[in-house]
Amino acid sequence: MNPTLHNRLSEILLEQRIITPDQLKIALTEQKKIEAPLDKILVQLGFVSEAVMRDLLSETLGQDSVDLSKIIVDHEVVLLVPKHLAYRYILAPISFERKTNTLIVAMADVFNILAIDQLSSHIGNNVKIEPVLAGEAEIINALDNLYGFDLSIDGILNEIETGEVDYQSLPTNRGEYSQPFVRLVDALFSDAVKRSASDIHFEPEKGFLRIRYRIDGVLQQIRSLHRNYWSAIAVRIKVMANLNIAENRIPQDGRITLSLVGRAIDFRVSVQPTVYGENIVLRILDSEKGIMDLDKMGLSEGNLMALKLMIARPEGVILITGPTGSGKTTTLYSILRHLNREEVNIVTLEDPVEYVLGQVRQTAVNEAVKLDFATGIRSMMRQDPDIILVGEIRDEDTAEMAFRAAMTGHQVYSTLHTNSAIGAIPRLSDIGILPDIMAENIIGVVGQRLVRRLCPECKQIYSPDDLRRRLLKLPAGQECMIYAPDQCERCSQRGYKGRFALMEIFRLEESLQDLIAHRATTSDIRKHAQQVGFHTLAQDGIRRILEGVTSLEEVSRVVDLTSHYG
Repeated sequence: MNPTLHNRLSEILLEQRIITPDQLKIALTEQKKIEAPLDKILVQLGFVSEAVMRDLLSETLGQDSVDLSKIIVDHEVVLLVPKHLAYRYILAPISFERKTNTLIVAMADVFNILAIDQLSSHIGNNVKIEPVLAGEAEIINALDNLYGFDLSIDGILNEIETGEVDYQSLPTNRGEYSQPFVRLVDALFSDAVKRSASDIHFEPEKGFLRIRYRIDGVLQQIRSLHRNYWSAIAVRIKVMANLNIAENRIPQDGRITLSLVGRAIDFRVSVQPTVYGENIVLRILDSEKGIMDLDKMGLSEGNLMALKLMIARPEGVILITGPTGSGKTTTLYSILRHLNREEVNIVTLEDPVEYVLGQVRQTAVNEAVKLDFATGIRSMMRQDPDIILVGEIRDEDTAEMAFRAAMTGHQVYSTLHTNSAIGAIPRLSDIGILPDIMAENIIGVVGQRLVRRLCPECKQIYSPDDLRRRLLKLPAGQECMIYAPDQCERCSQRGYKGRFALMEIFRLEESLQDLIAHRATTSDIRKHAQQVGFHTLAQDGIRRILEGVTSLEEVSRVVDLTSHYG
């Protein structure tokens, strides 16, 4: 970036109050250390999002920009640009205009003349190269989708088996040769992230190693390798997670942070001894995909308004309920990001910290030094918090401290393991919280389940039979068409692609508070809640089925659709 553009960019960022003078000073100090462009450093430090920087640079340079997430690239265009050039110069082919013989490519640095010359020389035939601006992380993510990883993994495995080096599988951004097992683990991690997996399972059996990914909540076997590979792979993963490679008799937990597909991604590592060796499971924590805006969570208009009214309250307890793996923590982080502003102090106590949020003070529970939830909340109260997140209410001490924090003027968020939102009331009563304390301090409870989203490319429409119509609670004679899964390449023949949350939001109005304080039964509370607008998980599931977002079978897998007949 030339000095004139550097200065102009700094002025615009300050004028529009996108960054503060202190943040600019920090970025300039960091720039002296690593000699990188200012825009890239600001993004790395988290002061500016890549999308904002892309649009700002586009306006400053008078250069067209492009959002690669909204573009589908023709396979023939990809073949025009070799993989090694695309990765070396961080550029992605977008389209080819035959009338003008012009190849349009997305570049993070549109003034990189060397890259344009190299690409033009390779393509030839007087093809004009027209660069458009895009974020570096966006381009790398697009390249991973365009060129894929499967060939790299196969090439590395062939090298291990035959001893012949597959130079195509070597990293394209650096020329040195690295040990094949190192590259194999990196390639598997990248492949899992590319496929939007939430977990990677390395499972040793008697004669082989099974590798499975959990995609959209379902485990799928990806590879089967000879057992001889496992020792080297396990050692590599343990080294990356800073675990004891000499210890294989006790469980171990660790964490890995890698830069993949253009962004930092965390892997939470769990090692468990089994009869055939150490079983390793990695939870993939990708904040870009895991944390979303509240408006993009697919909530009904009534539920979204209820949730926003709940989090607008200055003090009280908000609980997220559901079984393990229902997305409770992700919902909490999405709410925290919505509330995360300079004028509020947010402190969290988690087990463990899953996503790191800028400006939020996050602490992990540590039983080794006797830092449990109850003790941690006492300490956090002395940190001048406005908002407190407690990872989970597990016992009476934790519940008591959480409610005490709410009674002293704080907004408290936590999770609870119950089957429904209203089920949180008897559960807290069992733990030891008095009904009048609950009624006075609980703002609301969110119950949720995760369901798979139908693949939009191959889903099939059909008319439901009598049983399905009864489950959907359709009036007699009402015309209705719903969708079922099919198979296509986009969804890897599964019929589903991605997941979303079904939610029920139990907001405690004054009449409900009176019922709880007077120890009303769960059934009476539920009936009254539905009279004042509460919608159950079953009702939210039916809404999403009728919208064509998911299937009846998928919702029935996680929600009892017969419950609304009771």
